[in-house]
Amino acid sequence: MERLGRDLVALGVAPGDTLMLHVSLRAIGSIENGPDGLLAALTAAVGPDGTLLMILSADIAHDWVNKRPEAERAALLADAPVFDPLEAPAFSEVGFFADVFRTAPGTRVTDNPSGRFGARGLLAETLLRDAPWHDYYGPGSPLERLCEAGGKILRIGANPDTTTVLHYAEYLADVPGKRRVRRHYRCQGAGGPVIRAVECLDDEDGIVLVDGEDYFACILKVYLALGRARRGQVGNAPAELIDANDITTFGARWMTETFAR
Repeated sequence: MERLGRDLVALGVAPGDTLMLHVSLRAIGSIENGPDGLLAALTAAVGPDGTLLMILSADIAHDWVNKRPEAERAALLADAPVFDPLEAPAFSEVGFFADVFRTAPGTRVTDNPSGRFGARGLLAETLLRDAPWHDYYGPGSPLERLCEAGGKILRIGANPDTTTVLHYAEYLADVPGKRRVRRHYRCQGAGGPVIRAVECLDDEDGIVLVDGEDYFACILKVYLALGRARRGQVGNAPAELIDANDITTFGARWMTETFAR
């Protein structure tokens, strides 16, 4: 844990920081006390005035119905297990550390099955309060609030297409005909289970269809090449510390210039 703490300080993490985390435990390598040791190191690095944020989403057994025509979904969901935002595991593609983060005492979570966030620390309630159901990455979302709070993105060994704040940039980009999706889930309502729809920009296949490399990865590559991020190493993993508002503004401009031609 001491080595991780030194690595985080060398990267530029400071007490009072508000950090959105993207973490690959495998890339970091051996960690004293395992994933809990990493969470402890991150918590110590930002201190009592700091905040940690993660995108959790959820592994939901009935999510397969959203590949079926909308007219069929209500019947297919009639007996499906109810989504429980407090108990549903984090989406497997987010990584194992997200579930460690989710289940740690003191972590707050939002209730959206598609865009569930978790946060802990001083600004946790501020970031998550009244998070929108529809367009959960857009205006009013924890991503917008992260930018407004002067937050940063901490990527530790994360895949190049993993920078969730760029979904907020998709809402800001001036791109005509952005692709949207509508998903359905069986959730707990005030009077029992209900089927609820979630509408948002297409955060799975993109707001536009493009060939080749994922455009989030393209944006990150160009951004890092400009030297606008702090770069270093945490454990055995390459790491970047990025100003959230700066890369959001950059990403929105890149999408506007690239996709609005």
